[in-house]
Amino acid sequence: MNMNLKNRLLLVSIFCTMGMTCAAVPNKNKTGEAPRIVNIINFIRQSEPRDAAVTEDVLYETVAEQVKQLSAYQLPGTFLLQYDALINPRYEKLLKNNAMPVCEIGAWWEITQPHVEAAGLKWRGRYSWDWHADVGFATGYSPAEREKLVDVYMEKFKSIFGKYPASVGSWFIDAHSLAYMYDKYHITASCNCKDQIGTDGYTLWGGYWNQAYYPSRKNAYMPAQNEAAQIAVPIFRMLGSDPIYQYDNGLGGMAQGVITLEPVYKEGGADRRWVEWFLRSLTEDPTLNFNYTQAGQENSFTWAGMKTGLEIQIPMLESLRKQNKVRVETLEASGKWFKEQFAVTPPTAFSALSDVRDEGNKTVWFNSRYYRANLLWTNHLFRFRDIHLFNENFESDYLTKAGTSDQCVYTTLPLVDGFMWSSRNELAGLRIVDGNGKELEFGSPTVNQLAKNVMQVQFPTTSGQLFSVILYEDRLEVSCAKGKKAAAWALELKAAANKELPFQEIASNHLKASYRGFGYTVACKEGNVKKAEGCVFRILPVKNKVVMSMI
Repeated sequence: MNMNLKNRLLLVSIFCTMGMTCAAVPNKNKTGEAPRIVNIINFIRQSEPRDAAVTEDVLYETVAEQVKQLSAYQLPGTFLLQYDALINPRYEKLLKNNAMPVCEIGAWWEITQPHVEAAGLKWRGRYSWDWHADVGFATGYSPAEREKLVDVYMEKFKSIFGKYPASVGSWFIDAHSLAYMYDKYHITASCNCKDQIGTDGYTLWGGYWNQAYYPSRKNAYMPAQNEAAQIAVPIFRMLGSDPIYQYDNGLGGMAQGVITLEPVYKEGGADRRWVEWFLRSLTEDPTLNFNYTQAGQENSFTWAGMKTGLEIQIPMLESLRKQNKVRVETLEASGKWFKEQFAVTPPTAFSALSDVRDEGNKTVWFNSRYYRANLLWTNHLFRFRDIHLFNENFESDYLTKAGTSDQCVYTTLPLVDGFMWSSRNELAGLRIVDGNGKELEFGSPTVNQLAKNVMQVQFPTTSGQLFSVILYEDRLEVSCAKGKKAAAWALELKAAANKELPFQEIASNHLKASYRGFGYTVACKEGNVKKAEGCVFRILPVKNKVVMSMI
């Protein structure tokens, strides 16, 4: 996603996947544990009004080259069609008559003029495809109109391919549409965009970082905590986000650039060194339950734009598959596997314990159905760069009514926000400080799985203590082994000046907050919370331990 067709750096808007597929036989992970899964997803537009040079023929030829490449390497692929591409017989013929071992054909849920008019609705766009959120996405339509759009697409798809699609997605998809597709058409899997701020006018921030989750029936961006409240369709996070550098991209501004596996980006998917590092992190660094990434690209970028990147990536993926280090499979196959393995959203983790830029940075991302946390080490310092809470009752703005802005915002509940609460000169975060409020210095972390759903990260101080962060599904624990001598320490949250923070009450055993009118509380089960000069709050340990509940 996220691009400018004329200068290759404008960011794009689309929806993700609905699919028809033959069943793939998944490869087993080399260790038999924690599979590393790759979906190659290419999504297809019929028109591209932003660049006159990107004609219908150029768009078609791009897809033809993608099919040719996957056939040559005998890799399964998922192709997702906008409605206007769905009704073009050229794509039907191309995708039905391919030499790939498995070809999933699904839907890209961006709304176009032929789609709207087929549903008996009035088109409001500037072009036959308009990327503005209130026109080109289902969030711009009423719930009743969304159902008409779903019904029209599903029936047209079935008339062409003989069955309903198994996969459905979008850059962002609303809960009403997704639940309707699952309840009526029994879709299997979905996908949406990586976390981003302001890219293409779309903000998706604080969500389940990477891998996949079951969304709340009130908010498709928000993981549900209970089976009864979830839509039973796993949503996979797209685009292969750089786990270290994507988060801070554009820090201090209101929009981010892009460092992802997308093959058009010179800092990411078009850079051989970056791709090798990213795939090594995906396959070799510690994870929990499973690791995941999505490869591929929409045809708007053109074959000329993506060829170099794909010619780097696809041979690497084929090699990793032959070594049983990754499973390359369709989105539908991943969705079926996920539903067989997990009744509710599982805890997962994505680690990067080396730095592609050789600057010594390391990171661990942890997710569960209750919260996400990001741990970052840089220049011998440590901070929780991000902690967001999940609550299935936090409704999206688009649940019952149409969005009227050309922007779109999906968020969760912040406890620590290292992007939104930072400036270029002041980096927000929850840090470990000594008794005088000075940051402690640390060595490199080690990451271990303590139990099926529990991850431990340990890292020594330069003065001999050993800190441990244990990430449980429902809570976060920080403790310190005294080592050769005792050390006074605390957790301290700092934010840049003049940032709007959600905290309404800071008490000895809890934090109360309100975000976008929704109240939430973080209980400190062990440790004492205090207001302190020079920071937002400080948490003092009890018996060298702090435990924060995330439910």
